[in-house]
Amino acid sequence: MNDKIVNQVFRLGAFVLLAAVLVLLFPRYNNSLRYHYEVGKPWAYATLRAEYDFPIYKTDEQFAKEQERMRSTFAPYFRYIPRVQRQVMVISLQEMEYIQENGFSRIAIVQNSLARTYPLSDVYTPKSAYEHFGYECTRNLTLDTAMTESYLEKQLASISPTQGLVQAGEKIIGQGDIVTDRHYQVLQSLSRTLEGDSFGQKQHALSVFGEAMLVFLFLCLFVLYLYVFRPQYLRSTSTVLFFCLQIFIVIGLSCALLRFSSLSIYLIPFAWVPILTRVFFDSRTALFLHFTTILIASLIAPAPVEFFFIQITVGMVAVSSLNDMTRRAQLIQTAGWIMLTQVVAYTAFTFAQTGVVTAIDPWMFLYFLICAILTVGCYGLIFIFERLFRFISSITLIELTDINSDLLHALAERAPGTFQHSMQVSNLASEAAKEVGANTLLVRTGALYHDIGKMTDPLYYVENQTGVENPLLKMDPRDAAQVVIAHVSEGIKIARRNHLPEVIVNFIATHHGNSLVRYFYNTWCNAHPGEEVETALFQYPGPKPTTREAAILMMADAVEARSRSLSEFTEQSIGNAVDQMIDAQIADGQFAETPLSFKDVEDIRRVFKSRLIAFNHHRISYPTLNK
Repeated sequence: MNDKIVNQVFRLGAFVLLAAVLVLLFPRYNNSLRYHYEVGKPWAYATLRAEYDFPIYKTDEQFAKEQERMRSTFAPYFRYIPRVQRQVMVISLQEMEYIQENGFSRIAIVQNSLARTYPLSDVYTPKSAYEHFGYECTRNLTLDTAMTESYLEKQLASISPTQGLVQAGEKIIGQGDIVTDRHYQVLQSLSRTLEGDSFGQKQHALSVFGEAMLVFLFLCLFVLYLYVFRPQYLRSTSTVLFFCLQIFIVIGLSCALLRFSSLSIYLIPFAWVPILTRVFFDSRTALFLHFTTILIASLIAPAPVEFFFIQITVGMVAVSSLNDMTRRAQLIQTAGWIMLTQVVAYTAFTFAQTGVVTAIDPWMFLYFLICAILTVGCYGLIFIFERLFRFISSITLIELTDINSDLLHALAERAPGTFQHSMQVSNLASEAAKEVGANTLLVRTGALYHDIGKMTDPLYYVENQTGVENPLLKMDPRDAAQVVIAHVSEGIKIARRNHLPEVIVNFIATHHGNSLVRYFYNTWCNAHPGEEVETALFQYPGPKPTTREAAILMMADAVEARSRSLSEFTEQSIGNAVDQMIDAQIADGQFAETPLSFKDVEDIRRVFKSRLIAFNHHRISYPTLNK
């Protein structure tokens, strides 16, 4: 099995593993019905009828009140202490505290196998008896703990846990009905009944199996989208892991919140998924991944229809308001729009479902505010994912284009001609990228750094030679070619030493492809007619460009350098120079691995010609002042 197949299996396996982990993380509600319902919310399912008789269990609150009522009427058992005077009923302070803590209002005195009850007001402690009667009274009663606890347990056990019966075929709740306290109690009773029999256990297993199938289906649909529309993403292991990790983070946080707390799922910033995806990739993929995540989260959300409706609108707003994130303030604005969207969507949905103003939960607005604040926190995640997956964001690209950065400042000082050349190439390439819909900021940044390898020996390159003879002309053409070619490998070393992103390093490596250093190649061939030429000595190591941005930079670099060698700057001369350079690169197969179309190439030619003409336009001569 070759590496390509292994990587494909690993990437697909990542989605399968994600599906399994998510189902295991799903909170198992105390509800074998697997329905999500809340008091005051509409029943979102079909009419539910009882399939068999089942009791209606009392709520915990009802049961606790009955126990409290039972305790208040229960009398703990006491016995007389032999040979102690009995004119006043006196117990110890600890026994009195026991009676009061348990809420007993009377006691029972056992004598000769008979028990007689007395109100607690007739019972004293030694201290209270002295205060009341004015003389000391000896304790004459002792608590029969064993008898008290035995009879109390029997009486508490006699309290029935149920209060009625639902018969088979009886309607429990209808579709669209508002869930009342009574409905909730009956539904909980049905769930409790199901948990206690084999049918309920089987139903629970099938429910989990159904959840697993749905999660797997949703992830398969996302994989299908990638396969059809974004195959390059599916071929990248880091990209696949990035998508899986995003889903795992938000769904994992949701499961933890619902499993270990009673807080709302709306505290989880699901907008992280479309925002982070949009920062590194495209809007369409961001929306599709968000939809997939929300579909999975709806399986555990307490009110799935409401949750799905609100979160889908959140994703659409997040992607629409964050077309290209280049400033931190954009994220704050997006968070504000997300909060406003949640408030409007929740209010509208609640009105549409209930038609009652009182159905609005004010706490929801606080949840939306906290969620918006947490959404801003994804700014830190951008840098984490950049380092983790070697992605690059627009914010980082803008930081790299700062010409006052240490590396670009060093380039300007050591190789000023190369720096000016890079600036011109950057302007040319970014204009062309804008014309064909490529990543303008990316190609601009790559152009600024594509020749940083020339800093090592700047005087070997003609743009940095001012009034000195070109030292390469004194060298053997083969050695001279190797010196020129070395600026690519040196540039890669400098870039990695300065921790430039790999995508920028790729521009450095590919901006000449595997083309020949034509000047020295032709020189050597002319000087050695008929001899076999060792082409590798004059050839850049490559690789060839594989992206539109890298191809545009390669063209811009060549035509800008060619334009500097023109003896005259006219529309025709510049147009011919552009056509000759691009045609030569095409004939050499340098763009064979890029997705550029014929139309793209023609648009790029047109932009280069117009921009070079603008760069090199003639100015009028200023007249001298006659004296």
